[in-house]
Amino acid sequence: MGDLFQPTHLLVIAIILLVLFGARRLPELGKGLGEGLKGFKEGLKGISDSPAPPTVQQTVAPAPPIISTQPQPAAAQSEMSFVTCARCGTRFENPHGFPVAGFVCRSCQGRA
Repeated sequence: MGDLFQPTHLLVIAIILLVLFGARRLPELGKGLGEGLKGFKEGLKGISDSPAPPTVQQTVAPAPPIISTQPQPAAAQSEMSFVTCARCGTRFENPHGFPVAGFVCRSCQGRA
């Protein structure tokens, strides 16, 4: 394998890029690539610098989150976690907790 940066190789690559992207699009692509690399280098410089200490200190403590103190009734929780077949009375899990009216299980649907 030869060196990829020989003048003939670079000329072939330039012609392919010119055909694929067109003469108007190539300067825009080069500009975007240059700006992206510049931003990347600036970002790397920001990571290597030590972070500055905060200048403003918080003097007021944040409010505690609001938590409901009233427990939900057990009947409402059990209704939402299970569904009962309207025909045979078998209980099935309802993992999403959606209320279902007139639920019929698969085995009862096959018998209809």
